[in-house]
Amino acid sequence: MIDYIRENLSYYPIYFRLLFRTKKDLTPDHVSYGSDKEQYFLYYEPKQPVSDKVVVWVHGGGWNAGNPRFFDYVGQNMARAGYRFVSIGYRLSPKNKYPVQLEDVCCAYNAAIRYLRDKGIDTSRTVVSGPSAGAHLSSIMCYSKDAQDRYNVDISDVIGFAGFGGPYSFRKSATNTLKMLINMLFAKGYDRRQGEPLSLMTKNHIPMLLIQSRHDGLVGFECAEDFADKAKTLGIKCEVYEVEDKRNTHSWYTAGCFLFERNENKTLDRFIGWIEGL
Repeated sequence: MIDYIRENLSYYPIYFRLLFRTKKDLTPDHVSYGSDKEQYFLYYEPKQPVSDKVVVWVHGGGWNAGNPRFFDYVGQNMARAGYRFVSIGYRLSPKNKYPVQLEDVCCAYNAAIRYLRDKGIDTSRTVVSGPSAGAHLSSIMCYSKDAQDRYNVDISDVIGFAGFGGPYSFRKSATNTLKMLINMLFAKGYDRRQGEPLSLMTKNHIPMLLIQSRHDGLVGFECAEDFADKAKTLGIKCEVYEVEDKRNTHSWYTAGCFLFERNENKTLDRFIGWIEGL
């Protein structure tokens, strides 16, 4: 209950920092991959690239909110750090039921890779990442062979997956807020195991970094533990990073960490450091 209250109290300072403390250094390319207004991605080309890696990011928002424009500060931050960055949008619930969101993420990923290759950019060292609902969707794309076959996704160039606060398992002990969001995501009668990353995970080559807080009032730490345990049984390299920053509520560490510079935030530092080490 305390962590849930802290989560609610965190929204004002996050929005305050978002409005008054963020920097906009460049204008990203806006690329549509479908006819719906939410079917687009933004591409951020850093002024001074420091890496040959490309970071693909799937936004969070409980599957029912958010878009790449709102999370522009994430792309700006990563571009300042020198990384080529793609921010993917998708159709939202409850109007659109799962697996529409997964279909969009996979389609957008394919479109983004084609777009970058057409620009002459090497995509052979791609890192897939996302917070919360974005971690849920992108983890399925990375670790479900069924999803890869169904949506014709080639993950051979993906060298790492990083998830922030992802609901990878649907435990009965989930918070009421997460249960409500899941109920909005799935149609009545849908087999939710077909949308649970834990149930869909199959063995492949992609190492993972699971960033999770023990003070997350929305998604329990055990979600990362469950996913990591399954990964280890399949021989997938996995690190669970426990958030150390004082700003450790769900919203602060899943996306709010990008409102800071790397030397100001241990979570962001671990994320970028992990990418550097791949």
